[in-house]
Amino acid sequence: MTKTIRLALLASTVLSGAAWAQDVTLTIESWRNDDLAIWQDKLIPAFEAAHPGIKVVFAPTAPAEYNAVLNSKLDAGSAGDLITCRPFDASLELYNKGHLADLSGLGSMANFSDVAKSAWQTDDGAATFCVPMASVIHGFIYNADAFAELGIEVPKTEAEFFAALDKIKADGTYIPMAMGTNDQWEAATMGYNNIGPNYWKGEEGRKALIAGTQKLTDPAWVAPFAQLAKWKDYLGDGFEAQTYPDSQNLFTLGRAAIYPAGSWEISGFNTQATFKMGAFAPPVAAEGDTCYISDHTDIALGMNAKSPNAEAAKTFLDWVGSAEFATLYANALPGFFSLNSSPVAMEDPLAQEFVSWRGKCQSTIRSTYQILSRGTPNLENETWNASANVIKGTETPEEAAKRLQDGLASWYEPQK
Repeated sequence: MTKTIRLALLASTVLSGAAWAQDVTLTIESWRNDDLAIWQDKLIPAFEAAHPGIKVVFAPTAPAEYNAVLNSKLDAGSAGDLITCRPFDASLELYNKGHLADLSGLGSMANFSDVAKSAWQTDDGAATFCVPMASVIHGFIYNADAFAELGIEVPKTEAEFFAALDKIKADGTYIPMAMGTNDQWEAATMGYNNIGPNYWKGEEGRKALIAGTQKLTDPAWVAPFAQLAKWKDYLGDGFEAQTYPDSQNLFTLGRAAIYPAGSWEISGFNTQATFKMGAFAPPVAAEGDTCYISDHTDIALGMNAKSPNAEAAKTFLDWVGSAEFATLYANALPGFFSLNSSPVAMEDPLAQEFVSWRGKCQSTIRSTYQILSRGTPNLENETWNASANVIKGTETPEEAAKRLQDGLASWYEPQK
């Protein structure tokens, strides 16, 4: 080898290593201050061990203050390199303002489905600006000891579901189902958008609503309200004044047999409940029907478009899109499920039950979250109110559906 070639190789080696010659420190902005220990003790050490020269600092803000604080930092040019992304419009607005970089070309984006990426894309899907991290799955958590005691099989169909509720009610030991309507959002989130996808066929119906080819007054959208109207008889005395924490306590104290749930409850319920728990997916109309689950996109990570450490940030984001991160994150936070296409074995049995439904059912996201809640009246908030009213019996399923449809049609062109 000639001296010139040796010098050229040496120079290229020095230049290629120049980016990491000095430690680069990346800062993550997030609202998940409850995750601080997980990032510091598990996630960041795993990344740094494999990527010497890149240091990572997780710097969260209180959830209620996050949006305002982040926007101020971005406007002032003082925001961190990595931005934790809420789903849909809040992050889309950041991208449209030029605060989030387009990450469509990132290699790890190939590890995510269109549904997984939909919460962090432009409406036309041309740009994806955050790497999906986790979703929450809806279904029902039940007191397995109570089911065993009363001889109840886990329901798969609607008929079996209501037969189980009737049996629990007739026995009188347990409130059949723990849900209140005081806070309203649970009635929609763990009620309407939990059972609804089985009626409107998940993504098929959700996209048809956005396209204007289906209406909220169509049978597939009224039917979940009709089921919610039947829940009233199983919620226990005073459910109208029952708050979300009241419902959680009723269940974990062993006073209610079934809890319409989001998977985010798993960690808390594991520490509070003294009985064995199980979970079942929203029951289908008839045995053998295709099942659909709300597997709702919840959290992702993007890059500050003005980060001075863009290459190091992309290296980190590629790792966030890897199977290694998916396994670490999902097991550190049972109930927040990886959106990565690589299957993740869950160590928590209740979490494993929830995530196993992905292999049997079609995944969709909450019907109101993409595009349809941008106007006034806000469809998401109106669905809270309508769902609570239907359960209480102050509005019929048909009246609720018509009110929602009229509100949407008043500002959303495809529905006019």
